Amino acid sequence: MMTDTSENVAEKLLSLSKKFGSEQAEVLITRGSNVSVEVRDGELEQAEGSDGLNIYLRVINDQKLASVSCTNTKMETLNQLAKRANEIANESIPNPFVGLADINDLTTTATMPSIDLSEPEGLIMKDPLKLKDLALKAEKAALNSEGISKTDGSSASASKNELFLATSNGFSNGYNKSVYTIVASAISTRDSMMERDHAFEQRVYFEDLPQPESVGMLAAERAKLMQGARKPVTGNYPVIFNERIASSIVSHILAAINGEAIARGSSWLLGDMDLKILPENVNLIEDPHLPRLLGSKPFDTEGLITSRKFFVQNGILKSWILDLKTSRQLGLKSTGNATRSGSPGVSNIELAGGNNTLNELCQKAGEGLMVCSLIGSSINQNSGDYSRGVTGFWFKDGEITHPVNECTIAGNLKEMIKDIVLANDSKPYLSRRVPSILVGNMTIAGN
Repeated sequence: MMTDTSENVAEKLLSLSKKFGSEQAEVLITRGSNVSVEVRDGELEQAEGSDGLNIYLRVINDQKLASVSCTNTKMETLNQLAKRANEIANESIPNPFVGLADINDLTTTATMPSIDLSEPEGLIMKDPLKLKDLALKAEKAALNSEGISKTDGSSASASKNELFLATSNGFSNGYNKSVYTIVASAISTRDSMMERDHAFEQRVYFEDLPQPESVGMLAAERAKLMQGARKPVTGNYPVIFNERIASSIVSHILAAINGEAIARGSSWLLGDMDLKILPENVNLIEDPHLPRLLGSKPFDTEGLITSRKFFVQNGILKSWILDLKTSRQLGLKSTGNATRSGSPGVSNIELAGGNNTLNELCQKAGEGLMVCSLIGSSINQNSGDYSRGVTGFWFKDGEITHPVNECTIAGNLKEMIKDIVLANDSKPYLSRRVPSILVGNMTIAGN
């Protein structure tokens, strides 16, 4: 009797889809188990466990596409899914850019890299009490810090997930991934004014997590540092995006070079291919094969092998982020960046080229604002005009002078990134390895 493994379910669905007339079909299956625990005031507040299954079927007939999904493996459900997909596809409008990958471009067992992405046992999944212990220790460490009045609670979670892809032209493979997380919060009080902050740590392996006490203490330290925050003076000053949130700048670059934005013609970097957009010593690199990193993956969701690549090399824009559809629209080759969201996406990203400490970055800037958290956003995807609410610290002569809040920074992304200076403080265990970034001049709206 055939079991309901992802491979067997995919085979059934591809066979059923062909029975109902599909020319091309693709099945993507995701399975996951998650356990999470939240504590507050030293007591268990919530414990949850869940198992999830999602089955996505994509059918292409005469360049007409349909995508449908279900959440169980019953034969009756799969039969209805395949039938419905073909009915929708046959009534859809043709799109000349949709279609499966060429069979010669598909990842094979021989070419697929082996990446360490999942703990072999996942024992923590079977023992939520260990997660409770982590959360309690993190909260206790925060509360025991001088100057901390209370917390918003702490939490710990564990999950194991599988992604499996099968296509009608011969691809069939998958991989597993585990994720462990600790979150701690803290609230400091001075003169009846409260400031809160948090710390968040996430790893693929449980053994790679830092001690929960260190997470709680970091949340407490951050909350205490914000005591006495006030609005900064209004004017034009240098701005340092602290490593905590510096990846947001990279996210705006990635959105601007995404194939969907380029194909639509709605990107502030639309005409900048092969032009200098960053300082010449700066590189923007994707590396999807790094072990024990959350963003790693051996192939994309169209069965193409992933690879290390430069989106920006020596400051020069070298590549868009492409899947099959967007690459065909632009007359280019896919970069192996298809995602299950339906538009191109990236894995592990590094902004490289910095050799300054954070303190040296402050000294170079002289006086200005260090941003440590972001609130809301207003980004014009066509022009790159940028405006965000922020909190952080004012610095002068290379030294932090006081915390700031209730202010807004504004500029234009293209102007902001062209002369950035990088620190060397990126975290090697993150999927977005982005150091603190100095932008030479921005408008700060405060008092």
